[in-house]
Amino acid sequence: MAAELILITGGARSGKSALAERLAKRGERVLFVATAEALDEDMARRIAAHQLNRPKRWDTLEEPLQLADAIRSHLEHKPRAYDTVVVDCLTMWVSNLLLEREADADAETRIIAAARTLLDLCASDASGARWIVVTNEVGLGIVPSSSLGRAYRDALGRVNSLVASRADKVYLMAAGLALELKALGARHISEMDTA
Repeated sequence: MAAELILITGGARSGKSALAERLAKRGERVLFVATAEALDEDMARRIAAHQLNRPKRWDTLEEPLQLADAIRSHLEHKPRAYDTVVVDCLTMWVSNLLLEREADADAETRIIAAARTLLDLCASDASGARWIVVTNEVGLGIVPSSSLGRAYRDALGRVNSLVASRADKVYLMAAGLALELKALGARHISEMDTA
């Protein structure tokens, strides 16, 4: 049985993580994969608040960079242990990867390749688990003034588009309201007739 992939996107504080947690609570055995690092006091507080919201029975895997490898290794050590995998979030993961590789001319290409590897892992998950992936929509605001900011916006936008193209459901969050885009007829540009 192929895994179901759900993408949840939207702006900051729009309710993305809350929706992911609600959907995950339908599962019995949940693996929560966190990509954020507590590099300052504000981020440490945010991480602590998110941790308090999660049920204690959920397993947590913290991995800021090697997401697919860490999840694969974890799942191999606990085969069929989970019916739900939550990845929160691609936003921080892409930021972490870009900061690690910002001097590389092919940083975006390598980030997209890492996203494809993560999607292939999800698709090959023989457990049939539901995968819930959270990300921010960063392409609706102003154009960043720095080249690193623009590179980040572009890389995350392309990763989000790639994940959305393979997702079974895509939720767009705005002000705590969820729209399931594919149920409303939204199609990825790769699926559209260009004739």
